[in-house]
Amino acid sequence: MTARREGAVAGRGPAKRRMSRTGRKKNLWLDTMVLPGAIWLLLIRYLPMFGIVLAFKNYKAQRPNTFWNNILKSQWVGLDNFQFLKSPDTAVMIRNTLGYNLLWILLGLVISVTFAIMMSELSSRFFAKAYQTMMFFPYFLSWVVASYFVLAFLDPTSGMIPALQKAAGGPASNFYHETTWWPLILTVCNLWKNVGYSSVLYLAAITGIDTSLYEAAAVDGATKWQQVRHVTLPNIRTMIVILLIMNVGKIFNADFGLFYNVPQNSGSLYPVTQVVDTYVYRAYANTHNIGMSSAAGFLQSAVGLVCIVAANAVVRRIDPESSLF
Repeated sequence: MTARREGAVAGRGPAKRRMSRTGRKKNLWLDTMVLPGAIWLLLIRYLPMFGIVLAFKNYKAQRPNTFWNNILKSQWVGLDNFQFLKSPDTAVMIRNTLGYNLLWILLGLVISVTFAIMMSELSSRFFAKAYQTMMFFPYFLSWVVASYFVLAFLDPTSGMIPALQKAAGGPASNFYHETTWWPLILTVCNLWKNVGYSSVLYLAAITGIDTSLYEAAAVDGATKWQQVRHVTLPNIRTMIVILLIMNVGKIFNADFGLFYNVPQNSGSLYPVTQVVDTYVYRAYANTHNIGMSSAAGFLQSAVGLVCIVAANAVVRRIDPESSLF
């Protein structure tokens, strides 16, 4: 019996080694598939991080005039590039950046989840696909194109809304010189462009829910609203939390194309359209101060990191399974 045991153990040895080699080959193929994305992440995201030093330097052309030589030989200026925060416009641009983002995060979450649930309840696959396509299409349009759509409605000379105002016997509004309606206009534009993308993500999460849960709820007499409340929402909670945390991380970043192109860069609208990104762009266009632009980007990234860590810490205390880390 001892000899038989030893033979069995000896037989398992080569088999185990073969399985180990097979596992390594599978891992090698998986690593090969990941490699292009890893290289892209390294080159596009991590390697440029060296440029953070520009936020603390007075960038000047040196000899020889190469980018890396200019960075290395430019003078250190400490926090001088962050002096833009002392500008009289700082309070306005920070208020607009944070205010719009907070509003859009909340509205985007509620509206996206609502549309995803509504589309999941459609019985016709044709209409479900049609609605998904129509909602997702604006996401691929640039803000330059979208700005001309808005212009077609608001242009004071040939726009649809001013023309209707004139036809009704009233004065035509000059929307590009009046700040009253622009918080609403920008909010509608943002939701029009981005809600479809978020809805598709939530719809994918809803599709993955086990249908037997809905059948059991229906047998117990649950209404549609009760099924949504007790089955759908708890099962997509993780997706909601992940997207919410990621959006909170971008709370100090603004969509430059939206705030610059859609208002047609009208100076009269700066009180409601001036955000950090547009302010830095306009300041750079006037002063060509690369250091200040880098300082603003560094500040946005730092605030985003703090917001993500803080939001994740709050989620981890409430629901550890839904946290990112």
